Amino acid sequence: MEKSSNAYTVSGQIVDVVAGVIFQGDIVVEGSRIKQIIPKQTDNKNFILPGLIDAHVHVESSMLVPEQFAKLAVQHGTVAVISDPHEIANVLGVEGVNFMIENAKNACVKFFFGAPSCVPATAFESSGAVLNALAIEQLLTRNDIYFLSEMMNFPGVLYGNSEVENKIKCAHKINKIIDGHAPGLTEEQILIYSDAGISTDHECTTIEEAELKIKHGMKIQIREGSAAKNFDILYPLIDRYPESVMLCTDDSHPDDIEEKHINDLIIRGLKKGLKLMNLLRAASLNPVQHYNIPVGLLQLNDPADFIIIDNFEDFNILNVTIDGEIKNSAIPPAPMPLQFINNFQRTQFSRNDIIVKNCGRYLKVICAEGGNLATSTMLVDTHIFGEFIESNIEHDLLKIVVVNRYDNLAKPVVGFIKNFGLKSGAISSSVAHDSHNIIAVGCSDEAIEQVINKIINIKGGIALSHNNTVDFLKLPIAGLMSNDNPHEVAAKYKFLNQSAINDLGSGLKNPFMTLSFMALLVIPELKIGDKGLFDSQKFEFTSLII
Repeated sequence: MEKSSNAYTVSGQIVDVVAGVIFQGDIVVEGSRIKQIIPKQTDNKNFILPGLIDAHVHVESSMLVPEQFAKLAVQHGTVAVISDPHEIANVLGVEGVNFMIENAKNACVKFFFGAPSCVPATAFESSGAVLNALAIEQLLTRNDIYFLSEMMNFPGVLYGNSEVENKIKCAHKINKIIDGHAPGLTEEQILIYSDAGISTDHECTTIEEAELKIKHGMKIQIREGSAAKNFDILYPLIDRYPESVMLCTDDSHPDDIEEKHINDLIIRGLKKGLKLMNLLRAASLNPVQHYNIPVGLLQLNDPADFIIIDNFEDFNILNVTIDGEIKNSAIPPAPMPLQFINNFQRTQFSRNDIIVKNCGRYLKVICAEGGNLATSTMLVDTHIFGEFIESNIEHDLLKIVVVNRYDNLAKPVVGFIKNFGLKSGAISSSVAHDSHNIIAVGCSDEAIEQVINKIINIKGGIALSHNNTVDFLKLPIAGLMSNDNPHEVAAKYKFLNQSAINDLGSGLKNPFMTLSFMALLVIPELKIGDKGLFDSQKFEFTSLII
């Protein structure tokens, strides 16, 4: 790299994803833009290619504010993220969206935020805020809001809910993209959903489902997060439909982002025999074109956003440049000061509120699946319990509790869950999609009480009880995020996650992440919210004991 004042030249093997070719040459950068691209012979064998883009992510799931999230993502070649601030909006409304946008201005990667379409996600849970159609229209008129975020109320789309329809009309009126969230639809339902103008989906779990959505004009965002991992099933789409696929993480915890990001999908895709240009297109060109975002693609006069690697097999990243500035410095800058914002009204919890009397024939149990947001339903004969139904370690039937964090008088809701595998203690979190009430699972009411009261005491975070000792990670920003050093947050989260596995006995790879999705009512089949046990297929509450 040769520099002169604010101009410099980069030489190497230029990867032109737009034209689908690789050629030797120089790229001349002046200020923040590419001013010349000169094909010529060069001895530099490194590859210069567009930076990678996460096409759909909830930054809040990283437990890091955008500025700190970026410090982990950039080291993997990520130059931009398409972000839905849905999680913090469910806690704090527009104030939360504004916080994310302002904090992201200090970040070392580019953030493009949408207007959260479903706050609350459903009428069947308590959130900290409501964004109606008027609020959505006001957000969408802003230049720093790029799209209407995932329309996860797909029943509202299918059956003509007026509030949902008004939000969609707002996006069309302002000519902004609408993101989708529609698992398990029939082809007839997909047609209704896509005809509403909803353009993407990241919830596909089978090739057949994805191909039906592509057939009806939708783009598929192949997801590989900490809990939901769909790449190994959906990767053939990248070569079959190169113009219709993007890559995303959706929800990833900090230890995973510290280790890998979109770059890992490029490496894995090449090992599976996918075409290089199709992979790079999914990770750069397609999201830029779909969302019309100002991210460079190594074209003349583009923003100078690119990465340099030495080979594609290992994808060793030598340089990350964004708007002409090198961003992957060994010592990241200290975070900017910020104002901590939260919405946490709960002040007390007692185990006496979660006693379940045995008063029926069958217990309806949530069956969790590691690596999948979906659950199934299991009926258990209540004869295995005594007068009261409590966690049964022998049968791996554990009590799961949701406590409304916004209303101190609301009674906790109790359910039972299988496949967590805890042998002792309990875990709890205020990261509980989508409304982010307190959720806990444990082997005894005493342990559950300990971890929930720790979450209340610290006003949000994750906690683990082992041998009557509670350890925790504090998340003071909305009960979702930290502004601490991202590597320290990642290390603490990893320690607690491993403790849930090694000390408490969970058989899940990501017990905290899995727990956080047990309150996600819009994903089938059986979930639990702060108002009751919920049948996500019938979209109605259901009884715990029958």
